[in-house]
Amino acid sequence: MKLASLTKDLEYNENKPAVKVLMDTDSSREIRITMKKGQVMKEHKTPFPIVVEIFEGEIKFGVKGESHFLVKGDLVQLDGDVPHDLEAQADSTVRLTLSKFDTAERVKGVANS
Repeated sequence: MKLASLTKDLEYNENKPAVKVLMDTDSSREIRITMKKGQVMKEHKTPFPIVVEIFEGEIKFGVKGESHFLVKGDLVQLDGDVPHDLEAQADSTVRLTLSKFDTAERVKGVANS
């Protein structure tokens, strides 16, 4: 059994989203992204499918140039190679589920760009 929390020990960076691996399983990686209002993850894509959950806050989620406003409780699934971007409309906590074949380092690189 593995335990993790989306709410404990929240950390926000001043200038960029904060990315933390919460759990590494046999099939996926569970990642928490915390974003202050106005922070952006520029357009990027992943080679594998992902699931994004808005755990707290509000996110403008762009997919192929079209914006979707997501709020607490919303889920999005994207296939691999789909361009997308995120902009926090409020302080937000996002749960990202990655394929085991993807890496947290790639996500951190997007957050740092």
